[in-house]
Amino acid sequence: MSIVTRFAPSPTGHLHIGGARTAIFCWLLARHVNGRFYLRIEDTDTLRSKQEYTDSILASMRWLGLDWDGEPVYQTKRAQLYNSYVDKLLVSGHAYWCSCTPEEVEAMREKARQNGEKPRYNGQCRERGLEAGQGRCVRLKTPLSGKVVFDDLIKGRIAVEAAELDDMVIRRADGMPTYNLAVVADDHEMGVTHVLRGDDHVSNTPRQIVIYEALGLDAPRFGHMPMILGPDRQKLSKRHGARAVIDYESDGLLPHALVNYLARLGWSHGDQELFSREELIRYFDGANLNPAAAAFDPVKLEWCNAQFMRTLPIEELAALVAPFVRESGFDNIPVERLGALCVMFRERANTLRALAVSFRPLLVPAGELVYNEKDAAKHLTDAGKRHLRALAKIFEVCGSFAANDLEKMLNTFVDHSSLSFREVAPSLRTALMGFMGGTHLSEIMAFLGREETLARLARAAS
Repeated sequence: MSIVTRFAPSPTGHLHIGGARTAIFCWLLARHVNGRFYLRIEDTDTLRSKQEYTDSILASMRWLGLDWDGEPVYQTKRAQLYNSYVDKLLVSGHAYWCSCTPEEVEAMREKARQNGEKPRYNGQCRERGLEAGQGRCVRLKTPLSGKVVFDDLIKGRIAVEAAELDDMVIRRADGMPTYNLAVVADDHEMGVTHVLRGDDHVSNTPRQIVIYEALGLDAPRFGHMPMILGPDRQKLSKRHGARAVIDYESDGLLPHALVNYLARLGWSHGDQELFSREELIRYFDGANLNPAAAAFDPVKLEWCNAQFMRTLPIEELAALVAPFVRESGFDNIPVERLGALCVMFRERANTLRALAVSFRPLLVPAGELVYNEKDAAKHLTDAGKRHLRALAKIFEVCGSFAANDLEKMLNTFVDHSSLSFREVAPSLRTALMGFMGGTHLSEIMAFLGREETLARLARAAS
């Protein structure tokens, strides 16, 4: 059997990481068997749905590399289809018109509460044989006995007493079909075979199965993923670092790093932590999904991102970091210069944005270099300044300014001056970088060039 999955976000906000994980699992399951993966925009909440959120969701999916088959499906364009399904249920006797007002239904529920029963619609119009009329909705005739049973791909067998389900509304009084009816119609029309979604939908699944049965249709396989929690095992929130996918993009995360990290939240393949995209597709078969909630750790996510950054070809990394360098105020930096900076600093940064920030000390002119007050006070002492003036004389007249030659000259200076490298290096590093950080001193000077290096030494030694 060919597997068909779908991801069905509501455009009432940006794509968040919980939704992204759902999309990743659905995408991987379909791609694992060369099946189909569809994208459906559930935009029937016209008051909260916005085009900007739809655009953001589509952009986030593309950034993550989660390509979908065909064109996106928009529920607001399918009302006629949904109503045809409602009409089938009315004709077959599995649905009926209801004239009860919201106030009357709430009174029924309140009475049930007072009697210690589950609040529900009491079926008052179930056998009245009403026809269409102003202010009337359509309700499904839910079985009065028995159980609704399904084998959840993640949680195992789930059984719900049919008596727990009231006669749900499937078409509102304004003529619009409800969520559960629309989802069943869409999934059937799209040929969906497997539905992976958050476990906040577990209560919807028995209702949808009842609709499938009333229509005489086979239901897809369902799998409900537990929510993602914060590191403290509490509900995930912004204080845990949870944000929209577009925020992680602007932070400078690599899309595959986020895909890899989210795929590992609730799924495993042995002890392996890092996967190529091809490996994720090869290994993800819908098994090994954990029924327990996973904890989101922003530190682990950045670690994951750093690992992938450090294995990228330098040319690719330079191209990815370039927008962040421009954003920090440096335009028209040649790609070979960015590549050289990436070689020097990528082991010291966990995100593209942090990598771009680390470049700044080497991109500003000597007069704009900012000194760390503590490092300057400690290392730009009278003795440190004497070392810098002596080094400046050497670097001013040396023939080559290549990193290897600079390294040799620096070592020769240390040997001939009866100083230790630890006495010379801190003042030189502070003069070049403004703080006690950065890569090899010879690489820093080679990148800066003779003129800029001498300007920095002169400023620090003054």
